[in-house]
Amino acid sequence: MADSTTPYTAIDHDIFATVQEQIERDAQVKEEIRDNLKSLDKQSKQINSMLSRVHSVPPSEVPHLVAKTKPYFENARKELHGLIETVKAYPYYKYNGLWSRDLQNLTFLVLLETWLERMYTTDTPQPGNALLTIEEVGERFEVPVNLQTEDKFHITIEEYLHAVISLVEELSRLMTNAVTQRDFKRPQLISTFVKDIHSSFQVLNLKNDSLRRRSDGLKYNVKKVEDIYYDLVVRNLIASEAPTEEHVGIKKEEDVENKMDKD
Repeated sequence: MADSTTPYTAIDHDIFATVQEQIERDAQVKEEIRDNLKSLDKQSKQINSMLSRVHSVPPSEVPHLVAKTKPYFENARKELHGLIETVKAYPYYKYNGLWSRDLQNLTFLVLLETWLERMYTTDTPQPGNALLTIEEVGERFEVPVNLQTEDKFHITIEEYLHAVISLVEELSRLMTNAVTQRDFKRPQLISTFVKDIHSSFQVLNLKNDSLRRRSDGLKYNVKKVEDIYYDLVVRNLIASEAPTEEHVGIKKEEDVENKMDKD
């Protein structure tokens, strides 16, 4: 016979006590991750601050700027591995939303640094080797990439592609500023690079909504660099090039959009 003094209850309240403990542990882990990300963000801001000066210094100063970022990239690598150590005991996709944007930004910075290094430090740049692959980015930071079967920290394809788009946006801006520095070699390289990236993105079947929207915007960067390129050609500052089928297609697409706006 039940004790009449014991209040009746339909559930075991220890269930929610256990849930509260899990919530508190989860909050603690997130706080540790955010602490790691603050340190990583500090290094990224230092790198970004240095590389952003490429927009205002003469071409001869760019290799020096790039060289100065090397120690900060090494510090960023160490901070990244500190983050990996913090989260290695947990499923990757449980917390990856907290650091995905930071990883995109760090990947963008190493892509930009490499582009500047290869395009400014030699008299004969090789545009075909200007973009790091995702595997090379992983090697640079000693981090796995695009893991399919292992549940651990890695750089995803989506993060890499977001970084590539950010690189195109930054180089489109650099093209304008390079001209103001009387540097007419890099605008030609940037023009070729941006058009090739846009062409490459056309073959991708992107499922990520955010990534697809950003990739759709690449055509506006292509138009921007083509406008600058055109101005340089008509002023006889650089040699002209014949339009490719892709560029003609972009122009036709823009003409259709303009006609629709007028209608």
